[in-house]
Parts: sequence; C-alpha cells; structure tokens
Amino acid sequence: MRMSDSDSTEINAETRPRIVIAAALRDRWFEIWYQPKIDLKRKCLAGAEALARIRHPELGVLLPGSFVPEVDEDSIAELAKFTLVTALQDWASFEAADFNLHLAVNVPVSIALKLSIPQLVLANRPQSTRWPGIIIELTEDQMVRDHALADRIGAQLQVNGITIAIDDFGAGYSFLSTLRDLPFAELKLARGFVGGCATDATNAAICQTGIDLAHRFGSAAVADGVDNTVDLQTLMVMGCDFAQGAVIAPSMAKQDFLALLQRHNAPRPAAPQDVIQAGAKPASKVA
Repeated sequence: MRMSDSDSTEINAETRPRIVIAAALRDRWFEIWYQPKIDLKRKCLAGAEALARIRHPELGVLLPGSFVPEVDEDSIAELAKFTLVTALQDWASFEAADFNLHLAVNVPVSIALKLSIPQLVLANRPQSTRWPGIIIELTEDQMVRDHALADRIGAQLQVNGITIAIDDFGAGYSFLSTLRDLPFAELKLARGFVGGCATDATNAAICQTGIDLAHRFGSAAVADGVDNTVDLQTLMVMGCDFAQGAVIAPSMAKQDFLALLQRHNAPRPAAPQDVIQAGAKPASKVA
C-alpha cells in the first residue's frame, strides 16, 4: 500500500495510534477513498487512485501515515487485497453514474506476487464490456533493486485487463534496462519533484526527463501531488499527460466521489470547486 498521499501529514511516532490491521478489517473500519486524476490534454476526468483510510470510532478518519509504517507484511497484503477488490467492485457504481473510469491501486512490490493479483482481478472484475481494466502501481525504487523480480512481476501482470504504472519515478535509482524490459503503461512522477517544478530548475529538469522518457517508451506520464496552479500549468507545457493532487481535488470517500460525478452529469456548469480547475472543461464520461 502507498505509505502516504497528497493529503497525508507526518505523524509523530509517540502519538501515532496503534492500529491492528486485521482487527480494523474485521470491524470494517477501513474505507477506500478516491483521488481524481485528470487528462491534461483532453481537460477531463480520466480515472482515480484508490487510497485506504480508517474511520476510527474515536479518532475519526486516519490517513495511511498514521497506521501503515509499523505493520507487518501479512497485514499489508490483506489491506492491499481489500483495496484492490473494493476498487474492482466500486467501478460498477461509477459506471452507473455514466463514467468509465480507469482506477489505480498501489501495491508493494514485495507482496505483488504473493497476492496472485491476476486471479484476484479475474474473480472480482466487472463483467461490463466497458470496463477499461485496472492499473497496478508499483514503486520505482522497489522495482529496480531486483531486476529478476521486476521481470517476473511484469510477466505475471500482463493479463486480465491489468496495466502497470511505475510510481514515484525520480525518487529511486532507475535503470533504463529495467524500464525497457517492464511493460508499464504509466510513469508517475514523484511528488517531491512535481512540487515546485515551476520554479525549481532541478525539479523541472527531472519532471521533463520523466515525461520525455515515458513518451519514448510509448507510455503516459502522470504527475502526482500537484498542489498549485502554477505547477499544473508548467506540467501541461512540459507535455505531461495526467495529473492528480490537491489543486485538482483531494482524496474523498466513495459517496463524495459519486456525488462529484453526478454533479458533472447535471445539466448546468460545474461549480468552481469541482474537480477540473485551472481552466479545464467539465469531466468527460469516458476515460
């Protein structure tokens, strides 16, 4: 599971609540929230990333940084399975709102094989012929540490409507040979370089390199953690394909995401706070 997202804040280890993942799953504290992703070229809603949240009966909604870092691998595997299956099931609700969205789920490389993702997707995937498949995000630095593992994962995940995105590009130590052999469809720029790319020459160079590299591999570039309009406009000039972040929309509970989709379907102009900002048009109904 992704350890943090653009809504997360650092939690002091002494004040971090101690959450047992298995118990939270059993007690149904977990919810899957969605952060919208827009197509920067078509100026429309293209998909969303599924993110885990705990709705604690006493502490309210907890972000990943408050409960993920200290849990064991088996618990992370159960949480990743829950997130993937929930996202596959939720897609039908979004289709019912007349939106065909490409959803993404972040899965740690260390448990990607353990989960038998192709079988999980096959057993839980929507039966609609409109379903565009599911994006599995794998973190860059984990992939480049073990070339053989990257090859195995790449070979396993090319079935049942699964596509691969390389997450946090630029934060690790990429080897072009690994990227060359991995059948990825998206390259997600690390938020640490996306933030300030309009004013920081180093960040701008890394983002432009990532965008150009993605295109050379025939893939799409995604900017993660876009928090202001200036960075968003800069990424558009660079040729970035997709973006997500606070300036577009925060992550939100499923019912709030559905309400947003329904507002875009209503026969009236979208409200300024709705997903597409910075001069973009209302969301498209097809990703």
